[in-house]
Amino acid sequence: MNIASMIDHTLLKSGATEEMIKNLCNEAKKYDFAAVCVNPFYIKRAKEFLRDSDVKIATVIGFPLGANIKEVKAFETTKAIEDGADEVDMVINIGALKNKDYDIVRDDISAVVEAAKDKAIVKVIIETCLLTDEEKIKACELSSEAGADFVKTSTGFSTGGATIEDIKLMKNTIKDDMKIKASGGIRDYERAKDMIDAGASRIGASSSVKIIKGIK
Repeated sequence: MNIASMIDHTLLKSGATEEMIKNLCNEAKKYDFAAVCVNPFYIKRAKEFLRDSDVKIATVIGFPLGANIKEVKAFETTKAIEDGADEVDMVINIGALKNKDYDIVRDDISAVVEAAKDKAIVKVIIETCLLTDEEKIKACELSSEAGADFVKTSTGFSTGGATIEDIKLMKNTIKDDMKIKASGGIRDYERAKDMIDAGASRIGASSSVKIIKGIK
């Protein structure tokens, strides 16, 4: 199993420096990770560091709380793509989901999907650690209705990360044309493989090199 090709090598800490982003990109090229995932501020620099490389650039939208209005998320998406992003990982409006304002949640995702249409892959972060199973299922259904490409477990900045149980629940909910990204707390090869075996197609990790070196 070529796990490297399924990993988004991630650095989203607020204190990330340009040198740290350069190192992230160099590691991504060395190990042939699927993508680097960086904050919007560093998209252009990552694009420079990854020139002559097949590694994609992912970024985050409405991160990490998801509480921006849809117009802001759509603008952020448009600008990110203009700067060089190939994939956008957006955070849903978690409060609206819990309020059962499902039209708001769907429209929020749709705004990003429309801004990214034919230009970038959209992954929807539902922040599973804050949701009931019923809410997780609904978030997946709304993401599908809005036309997103992936549902993603976590930002990695909340109270918990990906779990095998959540991946299985999401897998049983989404349609065949959608995929799952597991992120948050995945720090070794065994954990990453468990997520993939449960149904994840992509892994988001800051410990990507450690994961790869753990392959036996």
